[in-house]
Amino acid sequence: MTMELTGRAAHRAEITARAQTDMAAMGVDAAFIDLMVETFYGHIRQHPTLGPVFDGRLAGRWPDHMVKMKAFWSSIAFKTGAYGGKPVMAHQGVDGMAEGLFHQWLHLFSDTLVEIGASEDAHGWFMTSAERIAKSLVLSLFYNPAFDDPRMRNPS
Repeated sequence: MTMELTGRAAHRAEITARAQTDMAAMGVDAAFIDLMVETFYGHIRQHPTLGPVFDGRLAGRWPDHMVKMKAFWSSIAFKTGAYGGKPVMAHQGVDGMAEGLFHQWLHLFSDTLVEIGASEDAHGWFMTSAERIAKSLVLSLFYNPAFDDPRMRNPS
């Protein structure tokens, strides 16, 4: 059992080291993550559609949210496993939450990456990750498999 745990730890360390090397090659480090998160959520708060939805959920808790989002993106980028939140649960029951907001969120995220000078590779990597996250949240929050049932679309 000890050998198995040691092997897992070594494998985990290899994954994290490889991720750090890959991110460094794209110009991504902890300071980049901090800047990305601070800039992005600064824009979110000013956005006419997204701002009220986020502020309705996070009013008075923005500093804690920023810490969480930095841990979240660092965990994804550097594969540290440091983030232990439940994103789907965090987005359930949010007043004003709508599927179309995710398109706006993605557009603003892309604009933020351009604004902070992300390399082309970093922009692509973060957008692929953000799109996967958005798709997962949309499916979790808004998808109802019953609507795929042909009988539900064309009731007789």
